[in-house]
Amino acid sequence: MAADYDDLRPEVKEAQERSLEAVQSANAPTPMRAVLEVEGSDDLDTEGPGGEIVAEELVINVVPQGRDEFTCSSCFLVRHRSQIARERGGNLYCTECEA
Repeated sequence: MAADYDDLRPEVKEAQERSLEAVQSANAPTPMRAVLEVEGSDDLDTEGPGGEIVAEELVINVVPQGRDEFTCSSCFLVRHRSQIARERGGNLYCTECEA
């Protein structure tokens, strides 16, 4: 009798079938249950344009660039002036971008 080397070993095949059955029998949320959970959530405020759900407003304090800082023209990060590697055509580049 010729052996089929491409066929899975019986114990591997059984393990795969058990894994598939476990996944299929898991208590996964249905799409309708997920919608109900989102609609019933207390920390959502309003519905935005296009039906997007908008959470609480995010407040960020923006600090203006200081006199001793510059924005690198390559990576666009705000750096201290001591990190200027070169200036070309009015554009400043930091030491990390020039390395």
